[in-house]
Amino acid sequence: MPTVVVTGANRGIGLECVKQYAADGWKVHALCRRPEKAAELEAVSGAVEIHAADVMQHASINETANGITDPVDVLIANAGVHGKAAGEFGALEYDVWRSVIETNVFGAVATAEAFAQHVKKAKGKIAFISSKMGSIGDASGGGMAYRTSKTALNMAAKVIAAALAGDDIAVAPFHPGWVETDMGGPNALIDTGESVSGLRNLIGEMTVTASPKFLSYDGAEIEW
Repeated sequence: MPTVVVTGANRGIGLECVKQYAADGWKVHALCRRPEKAAELEAVSGAVEIHAADVMQHASINETANGITDPVDVLIANAGVHGKAAGEFGALEYDVWRSVIETNVFGAVATAEAFAQHVKKAKGKIAFISSKMGSIGDASGGGMAYRTSKTALNMAAKVIAAALAGDDIAVAPFHPGWVETDMGGPNALIDTGESVSGLRNLIGEMTVTASPKFLSYDGAEIEW
């Protein structure tokens, strides 16, 4: 039975990842901050194990990883925040911006570090859920905190890909699309089912390389 680890598993894209992988017979380690409040996650049928883990607390991620002995075929670093409260240029709330960076960048990288040995055992894959909003080539106004955090995450993903290529681990960032979630809002273009189906196809096709591409859920390549 293949194994996947998903962070931010209690809602949105993370929850849909849990549902789809579990339905296909995978063992799923679902990580979220407050399992006691994750009723929908608790209701997912299949080989799902739920773990309390906060990517903002690196000791928490390390403790969770140390408690999991399975080789990990796929790690999906999905947990993230939008940080709209950080505001925009001219009136930025730097403490909020800092917390967005800590979650979206440090939290994702800490997750990869914590589970790298598990992924190495399976010669598996690490997928970072990024965003097209982090593309410098496609940048426009607004979203200062979120955009900069995802740009930094993309760079981190490329650095990690180079670091782990010798261990036969495939690493890449992905844009999930503009998705109908709490973060994406009601005007989004696709639902979580379509997004995750596309992401899973791409993750399945990942190959080991020190220089991965930045792809959208539909396979389109995005400028860095």
